[in-house]
Amino acid sequence: MIGVAFAMAGKGGGSGGGMGGMGALVPLILMFVIFYFLLIRPQQKQAKKHKETLANLKKGDYVLTTGGIYGRIFAINGPVITLEIADKVRVKLAKGQVARLATPGEAQPPKIES
Repeated sequence: MIGVAFAMAGKGGGSGGGMGGMGALVPLILMFVIFYFLLIRPQQKQAKKHKETLANLKKGDYVLTTGGIYGRIFAINGPVITLEIADKVRVKLAKGQVARLATPGEAQPPKIES
């Protein structure tokens, strides 16, 4: 019975099937490269573009906030933006809360004809 157990055992020495230590790392490295080009790099490009957009904001630009509010920039004081969302209705918000630039007509509600 002990002879059968030794016969079924693999080779000694700890090498499992001819794949060395570097051979086991190749799939991990390949997965990292794929994740970098499909997930990490595009996200970094998008963050860089958003940072440039925030740096180039100026008075009079129409913007959309992350909360979904459209408005026109009334004033910029460092990291704080005063946004005019209606006639004489102004709100202050952090500069980082601007999602993107908008067109002037984009914020207008559609006209309903009866």
